[in-house]
Amino acid sequence: MNNYIAHIRESDYQEQSVEEHLLGVKTLAEAFGAKMGVRHIAGLAGMLHDMGKYTEKFRSYILEAVNNPDAPPKRGSVDHSTAGGKLLYNLFHTGKIDRYKGMLAEIVGNAIISHHSYLHDYLNPDLESKYLQRVRDKDDLSEFEWTEQLFFERVISEADFRLYVDKAAAELESYLYLETTASSETKLMFLTKFVFSTLIDADRTNTRMFEENKVEEPSQDHTALFASYYKKLMDKINSFASHIQSQTPINMLRSEMSLQCDKFAERPSGIYTLSIPTGGGKTLASLRYALRHAEIHEKKHIIYIVPYTTIIEQNAAEVRKILRDDANILEHHSNVIEDASDDDELSDGMVNVQQKLKLAKDNWDSPIIFTTMVQFLNVFYAKGSRNIRRLHNLAESVLIFDEVQKVPISCVSLFNEALNFLRTHGHSSIVLCTATQPALDFVEHKLEINTDAEMIDNLDHVVDAFKRVEVIDQATDEGFSNDKLYDFIIEKAEEVRSILVILNTKTVVKKLYQKLKMNEPHVPIYHLSTSMCASHRNDLLHEIRRYLENNDRIICISTQLIEAGVDVSFECVIRSLAGLDSIAQAAGRCNRHGERDLQRVYVIDHTEENLKHLPEIKEGKEISRKILIDLKQDQTYHGGHILSIQAIEKYFREFYSKFESKLNYPIAELGTKMTQLLSANLMDNSYFQAYYSKHKERLPLFLANSYRTAAEHFNVIDNMTTSVIVPYEEGGKNIIAELNGNSGIADLTKLLRRAQQYTINLFKYELDQLDKNSGLESCFEGKVLVLKEGAYNDEFGLDLENDSGFDLSIY
Repeated sequence: MNNYIAHIRESDYQEQSVEEHLLGVKTLAEAFGAKMGVRHIAGLAGMLHDMGKYTEKFRSYILEAVNNPDAPPKRGSVDHSTAGGKLLYNLFHTGKIDRYKGMLAEIVGNAIISHHSYLHDYLNPDLESKYLQRVRDKDDLSEFEWTEQLFFERVISEADFRLYVDKAAAELESYLYLETTASSETKLMFLTKFVFSTLIDADRTNTRMFEENKVEEPSQDHTALFASYYKKLMDKINSFASHIQSQTPINMLRSEMSLQCDKFAERPSGIYTLSIPTGGGKTLASLRYALRHAEIHEKKHIIYIVPYTTIIEQNAAEVRKILRDDANILEHHSNVIEDASDDDELSDGMVNVQQKLKLAKDNWDSPIIFTTMVQFLNVFYAKGSRNIRRLHNLAESVLIFDEVQKVPISCVSLFNEALNFLRTHGHSSIVLCTATQPALDFVEHKLEINTDAEMIDNLDHVVDAFKRVEVIDQATDEGFSNDKLYDFIIEKAEEVRSILVILNTKTVVKKLYQKLKMNEPHVPIYHLSTSMCASHRNDLLHEIRRYLENNDRIICISTQLIEAGVDVSFECVIRSLAGLDSIAQAAGRCNRHGERDLQRVYVIDHTEENLKHLPEIKEGKEISRKILIDLKQDQTYHGGHILSIQAIEKYFREFYSKFESKLNYPIAELGTKMTQLLSANLMDNSYFQAYYSKHKERLPLFLANSYRTAAEHFNVIDNMTTSVIVPYEEGGKNIIAELNGNSGIADLTKLLRRAQQYTINLFKYELDQLDKNSGLESCFEGKVLVLKEGAYNDEFGLDLENDSGFDLSIY
């Protein structure tokens, strides 16, 4: 009797049988699926996903590939992922179809046939069903009957299999029965993605463990760990009581708000708001809530989601310092490797570069995770199995969204629906942290925020108590050129020791910096932008903080990256007119800790900023201007000042109204919206209607979602960027050298995490320019891009302006 092989280990050529792999993946997938009450649905995907390896074709293929690595078999010669989906279709989607088993066949079948790429469309813009083409119409599976026989002989008997499917169908019925505001189509969309996530992670984890010759990793119970973390945090908080300043009104208010968060943690999981003003101790208060809630309600992970990579390091460092644990805190900035275009089915079974990258542990299973809004949204909506692999670990977790007002406008509805799913079905608790709460419950696809959602009592009083700055309107009188702004900065430098200037585009930031640097040689001048890698920015921020702590003279010119949570405190801030949320964040960098009496934040209108390609900043700027004009005419309007709760609420309502047509992620080239592609019901699905008109019959499916088409058109930001590792200092250079070596899977996992500190995200035109100038090279067979040393400098980071004819002002 032949031993059918799932994988052959690289180190010792040990074989893993198909049944060992299928049952191992089933067990892991069941554990992942149990978090959401879909143990058997996820397990069904696990036990069937590689059923197609029960063929002589695949057995010959994998043996030839291992025995002849220099002349491997022809790519495309074996398909092993269709069989499991076809089995489900044949058994439960033909003849008299039970509704729940029919839907189950579609949901689980799609996950199976897609597990080496990305979910298929049930119906695409060309009115084709790629799903049906695989599970119903594919006619070159000559060994299918033999495959089916072996599966029922070696993995599970047919009778037991049908009982297992009965349990999975019952889970599906219960899942859909749970009453929520979401449509059935939306529920099924998220369920499909969740099941796909459990399969991808279970498959890759089992394969990695076999390749590393380790036993299966036990599921982690972090309850005791969170309890120990909570004790450490409380020791830190209690130590504040001995400080001489602990009884000041502000510190007593901080302590009271922290205690309110602690008590709030006892409440059931839900979607809540935490609107502590800047300087109110938001990081520690939110951590106190998260640890306490995770301990009480047995949550699996605590995940901090921030708008920019700039503040990940700062927040993570603060938490590490308190919890004294590096190993269990993960920072995930960006995907150093993108796998969106990979279909790796034909390399499965043998270890090569692509397999190593695929198997590297990248699944957000750490107890505490810091990541970005881009990465969070990519988990749900971007193409590529690396992103969606993490989805199941968002269930039964505490998610803290820092500066939540920075959700990109086109992603508002997608963001709201993802959070509603995690709250209702994923049993997660979600906290929206910001001093400027956006009106996310005002839009069409509303966020289901809990009643009495605000954690802090008497918020108006708290906002007044934490007032540290006076916002001076200089934007409604006259404009500022860079030359005029330079003169204004020099004038203010006579009055204060430290000045922060925040402008809307990289070009004006750089020009102003160069002018100050040239004309003010005796004053330390600093420049910050996203052209620098995280490690570079951190080094500069460390120097900047040293000047500020010593009360030395300093001027810093930055893009808006410094606004969201970066812990710096200048005597004076000058902010180019933008949305009220940006003005509020800029104000938070002035007199941040109340070191001085009321300080001034000047809002100016910079006339040289080209906002043509930045419509959200442009529109936010105009709405803010109107509110400033209102206040100039009557100081009692909008709560009496530009950063009042009333002014912020008016701003976001008007902002979302202006962009109403963009909130559902419109896709112009397809003439539809992302929300329609993902979860429109059959009667509202234009492709479904067109299919009926063309074929004079209904699409023979319960689902018509266009998952892959949607993912192919999804970018959190309009201009797609690519992560590139830079040779900054010895750290970046060493990582590049190690990536050019021959790393094992475990080493590669650690290396890719370290590399995130040394990456920048580049637009296509920047990549093209670098390629033209020989500034780029690659390693890992082109999967990882790196900058050559001449393309990165210690002052600006990436600097293409001297070499390119491109207009950088639009960025």
